[in-house]
Amino acid sequence: MTDPRLAVVILAAGQGTRMKSATPKLLHPLAGAPIVGHVLATARALGAEHIVAVVRHERDRLVEVISAELPEAIIVDQDEVPGTGRAVEQAVAALPADFDGDVLILNGDVPLLNAGTLASLLARHRDHTATTTILTAVLPDPTGYGRIVRTADGGVDRIVEQKDADDDVLAIPEINAGVYVFGVNELRDHLASLSLDNAQGEKYLTDMVAVLRSAGSEVSAVPVNESWIVEGINDRAQLSAAAARLNALIVRGWQLAGVTVQDPATTWIDIKVTLAPDVTILPGTQLKGATTVATGAIVGPDTTLVDCEIGEGATVKRTDGTLAVIGAGASVGPFSYLRPGTVLAADGKIGTFVETKNATIGAGSKVPHLSYIGDTEVGEGANVGAGTITANYDGVNKHRTTVGSFVRTGSHNVFVAPVTIGDGAYTGAGTVVRKDVPSGALALNVAPQRNIEGWVAVNRPGTDAARAAAESGSS
Repeated sequence: MTDPRLAVVILAAGQGTRMKSATPKLLHPLAGAPIVGHVLATARALGAEHIVAVVRHERDRLVEVISAELPEAIIVDQDEVPGTGRAVEQAVAALPADFDGDVLILNGDVPLLNAGTLASLLARHRDHTATTTILTAVLPDPTGYGRIVRTADGGVDRIVEQKDADDDVLAIPEINAGVYVFGVNELRDHLASLSLDNAQGEKYLTDMVAVLRSAGSEVSAVPVNESWIVEGINDRAQLSAAAARLNALIVRGWQLAGVTVQDPATTWIDIKVTLAPDVTILPGTQLKGATTVATGAIVGPDTTLVDCEIGEGATVKRTDGTLAVIGAGASVGPFSYLRPGTVLAADGKIGTFVETKNATIGAGSKVPHLSYIGDTEVGEGANVGAGTITANYDGVNKHRTTVGSFVRTGSHNVFVAPVTIGDGAYTGAGTVVRKDVPSGALALNVAPQRNIEGWVAVNRPGTDAARAAAESGSS
């Protein structure tokens, strides 16, 4: 449901230099979504009537992602005036003139702040007389954060940034989480009055607290129960810590939903993954992207699946797969490599050291081991022998191989595409199939075996092989 009295402003204009990366900080992936994507999802979950994203550094790359994740977002470009106060001033100016509700300010680099916490903050703000409500946290080491200076009656007097704080203020453990709810009219009336007169030479949004207090308005603060909820990401160490925290929450959520995760410490599940009850995830498994796993399937150990679909009761062991579909009751692995376009039908098998790409393998068909099957269609009930290769590339173009139903191919075959092996056909071991094989036929490359007696003694004298041959009575 939409809240017509709520606008959300997402601050996404920072440069993120501490990440030391060519990728903008807010676009670094976290559980399968960019950092800013989590914040956008939270804003959407709140049902805000208006969502405004303020951008500047790497503007085009950010806008591309924001627009894809949340097409209805209003994009605002921050100008040359630095500071969060200026960013919010421009965001408020972008809101419709008749909007008369609350403005929730979020930071694009705080991805673990959830909609439930923010809904409680909004409820607290609307149930009390304060014109502004701030989210805070109490930290054992508040170094680097703005401190909350409270009044004698427990209200908020002002926020003091680290660089502007004296020793008494630095001793305060309660910090500003950078999340605010303002009445839009208070912002419209007072944002322009913010000064650049501070250690950073920026328009601090935090100065709004003192401005509103001077105007006689009440400001309240609500501390979070767990400080990690409001932790920002500024460098790769913090990104890693946030990823571990979020993954633990995701894994626990699936466990409570009926999924067996044998080793949560080595299991990574992206936020868009979908798992059915009675799925089993074994150690060392990564489920990424939009992967789905149906009831009763077993995935792992040591398996990575990206955007894959795993059917009911299937088994996928020690496998790397991307954009693959595995049917019900099918078996994959160990040590299989499923490239995009792989489709294995129900009760099929892709076995040990098999690589597949753009291949459809029919119901009950098997590619057991040591094979490459690319640009291929295999019918139902077929068995592809060990060491089979589909030679699908002629140096310029790719070609397809078709293997019919109930075909039996020998070991160490090469199918030189384009080629078709008809239903029920057989191929002999070591065969190179260059021509179509009719249904029910046996394809062979006839080359009689020739034995040259005494070759080792003449050509490899003095070797272990020559001595063994001599001892066996052969010359």
